[in-house]
Amino acid sequence: MDVLDAQFMEDVFMLKVDLPLFRRIVRGVSANEQALDAAFTPLLDRPLAELDPIEQAILRMGAFELIHTPEIPRAVAINEAVEMAKLYGASESHKYINGVLDKLADRVRTA
Repeated sequence: MDVLDAQFMEDVFMLKVDLPLFRRIVRGVSANEQALDAAFTPLLDRPLAELDPIEQAILRMGAFELIHTPEIPRAVAINEAVEMAKLYGASESHKYINGVLDKLADRVRTA
């Protein structure tokens, strides 16, 4: 178990998580940040730097799931991001996240 795993495993809720998928997403977002940003930035109505860091992170995770995990249905990937935005983002950020990821899904997914 590496430092990243150890940090997250301190949270009791992580016991219910699909750890291989969690690791794949966290490491994939980190390794592909620029490409993920390039995929969804054209769909934003403002510069990426103007978005809250939480919204940036949620968009990157959602984009990674849509682009790199075809086994996860489009609706599930978007819904996971929307639910995270409801929990951690600004009050209406989930609507923005939903719109951006839905447009991205139209470009990168068929299902």
